[in-house]
Amino acid sequence: MKLSINLFTTLDGVSQGPGSADEDTRGDFTRGGWLMPFFDEGCGQAVNSWYQRCGALLLGRRTFDTFASHWPHVTDPADAVAWKINNLRKYVVTSSPLGTVWEDSSTILGEGFLKEIARFREADDDLELQVHGSIHLARTLHEAGLVDIYRFLVAPAVVGGGSRVFGTDGPASAMRIEQSTVTSSGVLSLEMTPRAFDNSLAAAVQDGQDVIVEQ
Repeated sequence: MKLSINLFTTLDGVSQGPGSADEDTRGDFTRGGWLMPFFDEGCGQAVNSWYQRCGALLLGRRTFDTFASHWPHVTDPADAVAWKINNLRKYVVTSSPLGTVWEDSSTILGEGFLKEIARFREADDDLELQVHGSIHLARTLHEAGLVDIYRFLVAPAVVGGGSRVFGTDGPASAMRIEQSTVTSSGVLSLEMTPRAFDNSLAAAVQDGQDVIVEQ
């Protein structure tokens, strides 16, 4: 079972509070809602395609609570995303009880959750264990080298400070672009897989030509 992170992000890498100004104000973040002016039909199609591959959800506690306050009220039988979120197994990284919402489809993962995630990835399953939102959890999984697929909707907006998946103290990494499209409003939809980081090449001049050579 592959592990994927599926996130909205700005050009400067912020994933905090895409939906509204008051969605996530931690750290005095006041620039939430940056995705909404750009969210178009192409964005909706991308998100739908993400969930089509979902076999189970892996969420941080804050994202779980946000989902639990919204998605159970979306009862439209034609909404495939709502059906997935409401009915699939949800693994939540937390140390406190989850309450009664989704009681029959939620499982708490405790302090040793990284080892449990590693075991999930060994399962022979074509569907994915998917992280949505949950920025801090996504960053922890990235830094632990457990992410198989990275999917981003990158909005043409810059907000400055805010929570990011790729921190300045994280590991060096590189990506292979598997799919990329641009929606009508200019949102870049990316699907990437990790590859080895390589800084063994450098620009040089040979026989009057600008070339790339091994260092």
